[in-house]
Amino acid sequence: MIQIIMNYGHYFDWAATSPQDEDILKEALKVSVKNFANPSSTHKAGTAARKVLEDARKKCASVLGVKSESVFFTSGGTESDAIPLLSVLAAERRGGRIIMSGIEHPAVKNQCEMLEKSGFEIVCVNPDKNGFVAPSAISEKITPDTVFVAVMAVNNETGCIQPVRKIAQFISSSCAGKRKPFFHVDCVQAAGKIPLDFLGAEIDGAAFSAHKISGPRGTGLLYLREPARFRPFLVGGGQEQGIRSGTENLFGAVALSKCMEKYVFMEENERFLLQKNWTGNFIKSLSEIKNCRLVPPIRADLSPDAQEKFSPWVVQAAFLGIPGQVMVRALDAKGFCISTGSACSAKKQSRPVLRAMGASPEIQDSAVRFSFGFSTSEQGMNELLAAVREIVKEFA
Repeated sequence: MIQIIMNYGHYFDWAATSPQDEDILKEALKVSVKNFANPSSTHKAGTAARKVLEDARKKCASVLGVKSESVFFTSGGTESDAIPLLSVLAAERRGGRIIMSGIEHPAVKNQCEMLEKSGFEIVCVNPDKNGFVAPSAISEKITPDTVFVAVMAVNNETGCIQPVRKIAQFISSSCAGKRKPFFHVDCVQAAGKIPLDFLGAEIDGAAFSAHKISGPRGTGLLYLREPARFRPFLVGGGQEQGIRSGTENLFGAVALSKCMEKYVFMEENERFLLQKNWTGNFIKSLSEIKNCRLVPPIRADLSPDAQEKFSPWVVQAAFLGIPGQVMVRALDAKGFCISTGSACSAKKQSRPVLRAMGASPEIQDSAVRFSFGFSTSEQGMNELLAAVREIVKEFA
């Protein structure tokens, strides 16, 4: 068991969490222990801690290409999704319409279901059969009382890169001269995996999580385009400009900033290009395995235009006749870690994303997810393919 955990070359569940960068965590811990004071205290020790916190904020903002005053530290991706959603309770006492895509993470989907119980109308816009949400499908659902729209940047199960920039433009165009709903983008699977150049004037909020980019669990980041106009539902001591009260997690902030500097990029880099090539070969090899179906089917199209629509760090495939959970256990026995989808939904064994795409029950039952990361190697991916072939033969 220790060998499996330590052998990152056989770890292919990066979309669930990533191995932590030990050097960064040690350095961040050292800094936070040295600067132990409360960053809100006005004495010299507190002021020193405040400077460390604000330096971390500036680094994160610089990586994202946004203003530092628009960056807020949170406890993770779930809270970074929840803060904007819950804000509608403070700002819209009479309710209103909330539009979400049918492929959202449970952090958004389940929170929307709770808001529905508070009187909000929840409208779910499903993707097409390939997993993409059409900008027109979103804008068509916008009504004068629409207060919130949520569409994730990269789906955590299929790797589909959603056209969030175009969706933002469609929302703005459909609301010309009228109040525009808050447009929130879950970027948890996007950071460190694709360029984040879509963060611009028309996207109002975005969520990030440290543990997806080799940082510590329990740390996240929220981007707000106009924080001065934001009305938080949860209040307290007023930290983080009142957006997220609670004594700041200096260790988490420092670690997150260092991970963002090291692992998040705005343009294509050498490691990203390598992964695109490796994943293309991986997909080609999967396509040659008997009874293997790429999910969605368009993923089998290796043309540059088709592959540009997907994150090269996530591949989903179904092996007909082999339940997904069986494939996960069989690979685990051989020392390989994969999953059937979102770790947050694994115990429920449900596939809402695939269902929203209209996938058949057989595909939903047999689909598994392979996800890659910074320390993934081409050799490791080839060894994974060999193990998959062995298992498929055993079930033939």
